[in-house]
Formats: sequence, structure tokens, C-alpha cells
Amino acid sequence: MNKTEKYQRKEAVALSYRPENHDAPTITAKGKGKIAEAIVSKALENDIPIQEDASLVELLGKLEINDSIPDELYQAVAEVFAFVYRLDQDTQQNKKTRKIDG
Repeated sequence: MNKTEKYQRKEAVALSYRPENHDAPTITAKGKGKIAEAIVSKALENDIPIQEDASLVELLGKLEINDSIPDELYQAVAEVFAFVYRLDQDTQQNKKTRKIDG
């Protein structure tokens, strides 16, 4: 099973947070079926972390592209961004370790 197959799902939502442009994270892409697969595939191609949370995707999927995350979802979305931040930190540390070892 390749990574794309592992992450095949019926629905996907992509988030972005740029504090200089928005006060809250925004929906940058969303879709079901083939569109969801394309979102996941694009994320994998660009080494963008994927967090699976079906109930959060269901709630976020009700929003429109470019909508800001509503206050009641801040905590759940903050946990996703914390997960991504930890992954990014781990990746950076692994790259530094490889440079030292290599």
C-alpha cells in the first residue's frame, strides 16, 4: 500500500494559517471523493503533514473555501497545528542529525 492509498478518504479539508493576512486559520481547499484524493495527493507530494480526524473534517467541510475557522473550532484546529509544528520540528532535527552524521 503506498502513501496515497493509505490516505484515501471520502472527504478532505486543507487549512492554512497566515497571521499577517487573517486572524484565524482558513480553509484553503476541501472536497469529497476524487477531489479529496487529489488534496491528499498534493499534500503528500509537497511534504505537507496530514492529520486524520473524521469528525473535525466533517465540521470543517461545512465551511466554504477562504472561510476563517469559527471560534468554537479553535481548540480542535490548534491541536492540528500543534501536531504539524511538532512534525516540522522533528523533521528539522532529523535533517540536522543527518548532516552531522553524513
